[in-house]
Amino acid sequence: MNARLVGTFTTLIVFLVAALAVPLGLAYASHRTNRLLLDRRADATRFAELADQAAREDDYTALIAEVDRYAALYGAAVRVRDRDGTALLTAGDFTVDDGEALRLALSGRTTEDLPTISPFGPGTVLLAEPAGRDAQLSGVVLLQTPTDQARGDVTLVWGALALGTLASVSYAVLAARRLARWILLPVTELDRTTQAIAQGRLDARAHPGVGPSELRRLEERFNAMADAVAGAMERQRAFVADASHELRTPLTVLGLRLENLEPHLRHEGTTEYAEAMAELDRLSLLVEDLLALAKVEAGAGGGGRDVELGPRLATWREVYAAKGVRLVTEVCDEVVPEVAARIADIALDNAQKFVPAGGTVTVTLDDTPDGGVLRVADDGPGLSEEERAEALGRFWRSGSHANVPGSGLGLAIAAELARACGATLHLLPVDPHGLIVELRLAQP
Repeated sequence: MNARLVGTFTTLIVFLVAALAVPLGLAYASHRTNRLLLDRRADATRFAELADQAAREDDYTALIAEVDRYAALYGAAVRVRDRDGTALLTAGDFTVDDGEALRLALSGRTTEDLPTISPFGPGTVLLAEPAGRDAQLSGVVLLQTPTDQARGDVTLVWGALALGTLASVSYAVLAARRLARWILLPVTELDRTTQAIAQGRLDARAHPGVGPSELRRLEERFNAMADAVAGAMERQRAFVADASHELRTPLTVLGLRLENLEPHLRHEGTTEYAEAMAELDRLSLLVEDLLALAKVEAGAGGGGRDVELGPRLATWREVYAAKGVRLVTEVCDEVVPEVAARIADIALDNAQKFVPAGGTVTVTLDDTPDGGVLRVADDGPGLSEEERAEALGRFWRSGSHANVPGSGLGLAIAAELARACGATLHLLPVDPHGLIVELRLAQP
């Protein structure tokens, strides 16, 4: 946008300056050409009078002396012809074809126009002046004069116009850049603010103060909109957190009371009792996950300290051994942010639910120029491409995993944790089957 504005402003200025400079340059060239014509016509007229007098007196001595002196002084060439076109005398280096000029002069017409003088030529011009009066023409004077001085004058003026044009365009480009920057500064500020909000910094706001009044008002209204959205999200998060926190105690009390009722149940009620306890456990897990998600969204779930990943992964060996699943950890004493360790816990918890006995789960941590890459890969059933695209959403559960315990919030919490620390979380397929949970950490 900035380049388009600068280009538009500059193009308009260039056209405007060219519309002034080009006619002015052409007008001066025409003026200098006319001045040269008038000056040399006066000389040609004087030679024509001398030629007419010499023809009447049949004495060309004075004319020859005058013409030779003139040719030597001005570097011009002069040729005198009689009324039959025969050359009577020539002084200087006469190089042009004078046929057309001679024909016009013999008809009694003098030279009225010259080619327009420019820095590029012509190098000489030819004037023709009839000698004699009316029908009593005695001959023709042809004057070939150099245009060096006239071309120098035109070059000087055109150079000054070119320098002025260049200075004007340069100033116009500078002014256009400053004007475009001033106009687009609110847009740039809004772009920076929206990018910051998209990255999770919901407190980012634009700073109105510079730019057109319409765009400043837009910044103010954007800030008001961002405040309203952030307030609504904060109230929603607070509600989820408060509701989850307040539900923990009633659920705990309900669980204790149900356990106390177990001895008093008849044999035919034990199945329903077990199902009720399972639903209570699922509800308790859902409340715990909702509370954890609310804390992560509030910025309280990441933690800025680093932990050793190896000992953290070792705690899962007994769980995997009990499931008959092999856990391979290609991690030694690497230190990672606590967020990465928590995401690894979530991925390992999911893997131990879905990988059948005899399967393998592998945890690796690789260093890259952009940061570390933590991968938790399994050879379980995996997810389809459509399922992987939806799996990071809240409360999402695959139709084929409906009988597996869980709240559907694990990967959503992991995604929020990754976003909070500037990392990225991806779900990738394994050939021939399986799933990779890949966390790309940003360079510290």
